[in-house]
Amino acid sequence: MNHPFIIDETYKGKDYTLNKLAKGEYENCVFDSCYFSEADLTNISFMECTFLDCDLSNVNLTNTAIKECNFEKCKMLGVRFDHCNPFLLSFKFTGCTLNLSSFYNLTLKNIVFEDCSLHQADFTESNLSNAKFDNCDLRGAIFESAILLKTDFRTAINFSIDPENNKLKKAKFSKEGALGLLLKYDIDID
Repeated sequence: MNHPFIIDETYKGKDYTLNKLAKGEYENCVFDSCYFSEADLTNISFMECTFLDCDLSNVNLTNTAIKECNFEKCKMLGVRFDHCNPFLLSFKFTGCTLNLSSFYNLTLKNIVFEDCSLHQADFTESNLSNAKFDNCDLRGAIFESAILLKTDFRTAINFSIDPENNKLKKAKFSKEGALGLLLKYDIDID
C-alpha cells in the first residue's frame, strides 16, 4: 500500500484524536496548535517538520520516523521516543514540557533541549554525547548507564546524576550545578 508524500503543507488547529493524521511521509510541514494527545502516529515519517504549540501527550510513536524536526512550545507528557524508528532520529526541543517522557537507549548525539521541563524523563542507556540542556529543569530525570561525553548541563537545574553509573568525560557543569553529582551521598554542603 503506497502512502502519500506531503511536502510544504501547514496544518493549523487540527484535532488528530478525532480524525487520524493520514499515514504518509511529511516533509517540511508545519503543525501549528494541533492536538495529537494519545493519537496513533505509527509508521508515519516526519522530515524537517516543525510542531508549534501542539499537544502530543501520550502519542503513539511506534516505528515513527522523526528526522530533523523541531518542537517548539509543545506539551509532550509521557511520550515514548524510544518507540520511534531510530534510523536518522533527530530533533530539537524549545520551550517544551517533556515530563515523564522516555528516551531510553536512544542515540541523541548533539541534541538540544532549550527551556524545557524534563521532570522524571528517562535517559537510561542513552547516548547524549555533545547534547545541550540549556535552561532545562531535570527534576527527577533518570540518568543510568548514559553516555554524557561533553554534555552541557551548565544552565540546567534540579538534576541528580551518579558519576559512578554514567560516562561523564568532559561533561560541563556550573559550580552550583555540580552539587547534582553529589546528591547520592546524602551530604550537607554549605
